[in-house]
Amino acid sequence: MGLQEPVHPAERLDRQALERWQEQRLRELLTALDGRNLFYTRKLRDAGLDVASLRLPEDLSRLPMTTKAELMADQESNPPWGSALTEPAASYTRYCQTSSTTGRPLRWLDTNQSWQWMLECWKAVYRGARVQPGDRVFFPFSFGPFLGFWAGFEAGYQMGLHCIPGGGMPSHTRLAMIEAVGATVICCTPTYALRLAEIAAKDWPASHLQQGSVRMLIVAGEPGGSIAATRRRIEQSWGARVIDHHGLTEIGPVSFECWESPGALHLNEGEYICEVRDQLTGAETPDGQPGELIITNLGRVASPNIRYRTGDIVVRRTGPCACGRTWARLEGGILARADDMVNIRGVNVYPAGIEAVVRHIAEVVEFRSIVSRPAAMRSLRMEIEITAGADPSAVAARVAADLRDALGLTVAVKVVDAGVLPRFEMKASRFIVEA
Repeated sequence: MGLQEPVHPAERLDRQALERWQEQRLRELLTALDGRNLFYTRKLRDAGLDVASLRLPEDLSRLPMTTKAELMADQESNPPWGSALTEPAASYTRYCQTSSTTGRPLRWLDTNQSWQWMLECWKAVYRGARVQPGDRVFFPFSFGPFLGFWAGFEAGYQMGLHCIPGGGMPSHTRLAMIEAVGATVICCTPTYALRLAEIAAKDWPASHLQQGSVRMLIVAGEPGGSIAATRRRIEQSWGARVIDHHGLTEIGPVSFECWESPGALHLNEGEYICEVRDQLTGAETPDGQPGELIITNLGRVASPNIRYRTGDIVVRRTGPCACGRTWARLEGGILARADDMVNIRGVNVYPAGIEAVVRHIAEVVEFRSIVSRPAAMRSLRMEIEITAGADPSAVAARVAADLRDALGLTVAVKVVDAGVLPRFEMKASRFIVEA
């Protein structure tokens, strides 16, 4: 299938023209919020800022950053929705909430207009992946209050894709349905892509999944899609291409992988201002250096976020891409999350770093990392399930050795029986920190 022509007017602008585009959009946003959105009206005035007198983009860094903790506190003080709404409550038609993997969920509302903006952002994901009318897109997703693939489903049918819901059924049934309808694209988490492949390997003849109709998996919700070892395992299991995507409930669909440049995520700079800054100093981080991703969404006016601290650690590159888009890319996708980091014996350990090591070892089917309770010195131990016929002692020794080489830590590795470790459909929880 050929690539559809990009429809976003800013996809191929040079960097200076793109900055002018963003400046105009940001000014329109701030003007719309002033006096209508109580949260941001108060926040900007507390910072001593007059929207009308701001010089953009020079004054972007003067705008105060927003944190999830602020938004949570605002919802506690102004239940249930908080005060970060630009329209009257009766105007809102959509409700979603964060997955609450790190605490109480954050509630988020959209109007018909702001929801349509979300769908337009998701269409950029499909265009980057070369998904076209005629593709049959299967969503093995529960369609609960977690935003997940809701927007992807609705954006798909607006584009003329054949969107097939796969909620409310066990994995075996989903696999049978994928085969029966001839699905060509699957939208799911990296973890669930591997789970479906694990079941297929048990239930179907060898290579049956790889020879099926699925040509692509669009994955999101976890960093696995940009972790080389996890990505390779998914692609080998399915015989299909993996396309990574990243977004947040409170922000929207932010980034996507294009077909031409695997392993990097384009930032949708037509609809977001994306900064990368040092976590401690707040200074702007140059290309090629890691920093925290700070996002302003420009078109979700009814429920906006200005300079939102995502906690995502990334490396940005602004050079040209083979696909022709001029939007910056995140090299290696989302490298880590700041709030996931745990210091173990002087070493900063991230779940994504552990996964990058363990997924290289083909004999490991599933795993779980457990960080001990705070004491004089924390420790890390691993539980793994392995393939039938593999040597438990040898696999455990290799996992321990590879983790020691990668992290500089001694890790106790235990092989457990098949099926002992939990399986996940949405965001996986393989990194347990004992309180």
